[in-house]
Amino acid sequence: MVEEFFKITSNLKKIPRKGWKAKLGISLPESVADHTFSMSIIAMVLSDLQKLDTHKVLKMSLLHDIAESVIGDFTPEDIEKSKKNKVENNAIRKILNNLPEALAKEYISIWNEYNESATKEAILVHEVDKLEMAIQASTYVNEGIEKEKLEPFFNSAKSQINSKYVKELLDKLLQ
Repeated sequence: MVEEFFKITSNLKKIPRKGWKAKLGISLPESVADHTFSMSIIAMVLSDLQKLDTHKVLKMSLLHDIAESVIGDFTPEDIEKSKKNKVENNAIRKILNNLPEALAKEYISIWNEYNESATKEAILVHEVDKLEMAIQASTYVNEGIEKEKLEPFFNSAKSQINSKYVKELLDKLLQ
């Protein structure tokens, strides 16, 4: 069963980040796995710098998009947030059913903590998700995409990052 979990989650390497493709026409955008890897590196460093539970932050970061290995990537325009949460919750439970029960329970608990944004770790992972998006948008600017076309991505990050430390990093990035 564990091997089935690995097969399912490895699909993230083949799933393009839909927002870049749909809104900018990028034919070969980063994959969800690319995003998750970059995000996990950022989350690890920022968690260590802030002396949070980095072990949990890494698990949360790695788990945050695995439902997309089954359902694909949605943009906010594609689906209502409440419906997306329901679809993702169903998908992640099916995916995690391929793991031993104790591990599945631990991961569901971390997934729920992320969705509830009730801890410093969960808040950090949500903010890093947006920070990584802004970093990727900057990469696309450097690759020749007009900055004006990427403003909605930068504005989304600005509006959803509230912690002082991550906000300062975003501001430096956008200078």
